[in-house]
Amino acid sequence: MEKEDTERRLGYELDEEEKAHIRELFLEDIVPKLLKHHARLGNLSCEFAGDKYRKWMLQFESKGSGFEIVDFEYDEEGDGIELDL
Repeated sequence: MEKEDTERRLGYELDEEEKAHIRELFLEDIVPKLLKHHARLGNLSCEFAGDKYRKWMLQFESKGSGFEIVDFEYDEEGDGIELDL
């Protein structure tokens, strides 16, 4: 319930169109970087989809030869990291 309460206080939730947009960019731009770094699971800021998503985090895990997003969560303290090392 904490996640829903935070989103309700902010008056904002990601709608299905926004989630689809983030998923598309994740697959195109982020998955190749995760593969390069031999990632398996983790959390990332959604800032790659635009500054308005900077405080939104996605949880991902490996699936087959790729990755899938398993959850989205708003995190007021969240911040991104650079994957282009």
